[in-house]
Amino acid sequence: MANIKSAMKRIRVIRKKTARNKMIKSQLKTAIRRFEEALDHNQFDVAKEKLQFVDKKLKQAAAKNIIHTNNASRKLSRLTKKLNRTV
Repeated sequence: MANIKSAMKRIRVIRKKTARNKMIKSQLKTAIRRFEEALDHNQFDVAKEKLQFVDKKLKQAAAKNIIHTNNASRKLSRLTKKLNRTV
């Protein structure tokens, strides 16, 4: 455990940031899961709406440097291809 005041503050700050990052990643995974569930149930209109929501979440996560920008683009591209193949 840190004894220096600035080191203790860094630990607190890192805990907060880690919690925020976990929350956003969890929201992102949930959004992707819901999109894929809509595809599995052949609800293409719902899937398109879910894909727009996933796009928004991916861009937010990339903007906050939680995931890399290219990672977000790659995921969105693959999900879009998945939707277009099934429609």
